[in-house]
Amino acid sequence: MPDDDILIQLEDVHKTYEMGVTQVRALVGVTASFRRGSFWAIMGPSGSGKSTMLNLLGCLDRPTRGRYILAGQDVSKLNDNDLSDIRLRKLGFIFQSFNLIPQLTVHENIELPLYYLGWDAAESDLRAAELAEKVGLADRLNHRPTELSGGQRQRVAIARSLVNSPDVLLVDEPIGNLDSATGLQIMEMLVTLNDEGRTIVMVTHESYIADYARHCMHLLDGRIDRVEGET
Repeated sequence: MPDDDILIQLEDVHKTYEMGVTQVRALVGVTASFRRGSFWAIMGPSGSGKSTMLNLLGCLDRPTRGRYILAGQDVSKLNDNDLSDIRLRKLGFIFQSFNLIPQLTVHENIELPLYYLGWDAAESDLRAAELAEKVGLADRLNHRPTELSGGQRQRVAIARSLVNSPDVLLVDEPIGNLDSATGLQIMEMLVTLNDEGRTIVMVTHESYIADYARHCMHLLDGRIDRVEGET
């Protein structure tokens, strides 16, 4: 009987890239599970498979072999349109480079996913305003990204990642472009979101950032080297 508490299940996942006549084995036989409400850090040296893991979890790529089950659904073999729908409805992304649209205001950046989900304009406006307030940007709704500090831009990205009430937040080096004080504020915000029940999977190369997570998966040469943290 399936465990309903398991949000993400990877079963013997392999990912191989064809580079001309060379095959690059980015992930090799990865089997892992992530429970609802957990906070995971994924660490490892360059080339260990961290980015590949995040791309697969984010339905930005597919396994070469193996199964990826998200919220009870096997998404391993879905076509591009179905994967796009999964990303829109079930996943939230927070990137090191923020990935905000410079021509749009804070309000418009936050509510953009709701446009593609077909939300009513009034409901979309309300949701964006609520999340802007949650991340401390209620007074910046009409500003554009170029008028914000790096920390404020990352707060916009966090609000946007939450707008669709995702099953999981996927976080890529969240403080890489921030000063240390601002970075710690962002990490404290992620901890708060996790305390509220949000599932978070975060890639980082900094051990002091990984310490904010409750579990840590170390990758080496595309394999799980060890797992640390709460049981």
